[in-house]
Amino acid sequence: LLIERSRDPYKGTWALPGGFLEMDETAEEGAARELYEETHVKDVFLEQFHVFSAVNRDPRERVITIAFYALIRQSDYQILAGDDAARACWFEVDKLPPLAFDHDEIISKAREHLKIKLKISPIAFRPLDKQFTMGELQQVYELISRRTYDQRNFYRQALASGLLENEKESSPTQLFRFNDQCYEDMEDSKSKQNPMDF
Repeated sequence: LLIERSRDPYKGTWALPGGFLEMDETAEEGAARELYEETHVKDVFLEQFHVFSAVNRDPRERVITIAFYALIRQSDYQILAGDDAARACWFEVDKLPPLAFDHDEIISKAREHLKIKLKISPIAFRPLDKQFTMGELQQVYELISRRTYDQRNFYRQALASGLLENEKESSPTQLFRFNDQCYEDMEDSKSKQNPMDF
């Protein structure tokens, strides 16, 4: 999710949503506020993943960025540009336009972080609808891990993980649901391995 900047520097260039922290708010509060002001997206789980502190990141002044990511269902939110964003729009992560500041580096670092996170947590379920096909799940896994999986092996291991629910005999075109209880049990056991780590 990117915004088109309406002000200098980089006016007219696409960028990640963000802005300056207020004196009376935490980094988490500031990230949530800026996301809402610039895109109208709110009430999402944001997770901090890196701090960017290169000296000349911003031509205006010294700026240190605390970066967050959120995995959300695109269909759950109506995007509306606001504040200093001229437009807000979804882009395919492998087809991004030229970005302002060092935001291409931020996205690259986020993708590296998500790839590691995928090995210990079933985060691939977050951007999916409540019911999804095995093909949709495999597509998210391949996008995050930047790997291609054999369809039969992926299907077999996904079913064996215990993280999927399906009332009927399975096939790749049938709908599945995430097994919340299995996930909670895995979190309680402090497991460091995602049962769907391919």
